[in-house]
Amino acid sequence: MRRHETSSNLFISNLFISNLCVEASPTLMTTTLSVTSRRRFSWNWLGLAPFFLFSILFIFLPSASLFIDSFQNQAGQFTLENIAGLFEPPIPASYLLSIQISLATALMGGLLGFLMAYALTVGNLPRWLRPVTLTFAGVASNFAGVPLAFAFIATLGQVGFLTVLLRNVFGWNIYEAGFNLYSFLGLSLAYMYFQFPLMLLIMIPAIEGLKREWREAAENLGASTAQYWLRVGLPVLMPSLLGTMLLLFGNAFGAYATAYGLTGGNLQLITIQLGAQMRGDVLRNPNLGYAMALGMVVIMAVCISGYIWLQRLSERWLK
Repeated sequence: MRRHETSSNLFISNLFISNLCVEASPTLMTTTLSVTSRRRFSWNWLGLAPFFLFSILFIFLPSASLFIDSFQNQAGQFTLENIAGLFEPPIPASYLLSIQISLATALMGGLLGFLMAYALTVGNLPRWLRPVTLTFAGVASNFAGVPLAFAFIATLGQVGFLTVLLRNVFGWNIYEAGFNLYSFLGLSLAYMYFQFPLMLLIMIPAIEGLKREWREAAENLGASTAQYWLRVGLPVLMPSLLGTMLLLFGNAFGAYATAYGLTGGNLQLITIQLGAQMRGDVLRNPNLGYAMALGMVVIMAVCISGYIWLQRLSERWLK
């Protein structure tokens, strides 16, 4: 009898607790949903609001307008004449010249920047030299446009400081020797001023990302320094090298103020041709200028896509 009463009491107690749980479950669910909704909303997203605002106003909307205007004439009607005009002289030659100078400065700047990054990270240089060099690189990589053009004219122009010094002290006239600041070579030197510092700033973290264990393992196996870099270091850094050179290519390809301020339009780069179409009195055709800018956007998109892909490859080894 006692066993029966005990089992009955347990049954009633369990039933009572279960009823309480069922009655409290809506409240618990409501509380859980409210807590989840509070967790989902984060005020941290407001920090990204300026980024999205600037991206929409100054990247996406202008790009959409650029694409639409490239297929319209000045009357606002649909046409393919602007796209066809990209294949008429001198526009293809301007694209080719811009690609050539961008490729040359990307290769030279990439090589010089990598060698400097190697010297600062691996070479046994004085410690004070690294912060000084990085400070200069941070300033020089953002120093471009008309101020850079004026600096080179004041230094290597026909009456520039270095030109006069070489002529009066060493008796060497660089312009009689064939140098011309307002040519392909001179503009390449000006571009190099901001190309190799950018390469230096990007490649130093990449070189520092090489694991010491790889170097020690190579040395334990009898590899020399040259063998380590040829078989381990450079293959691992190759995606970063190529990706940064693509970034340098795009950096030079879109430059306008430096080229215009230095050469005054003597070199018909695509950016100078575009400027002439947009604001010129004789060659003014804004819609053709939009089509030229669209072609530049396509080339830049290819460079950025290649840079992102190569950076993902390098991150596999440099994590």
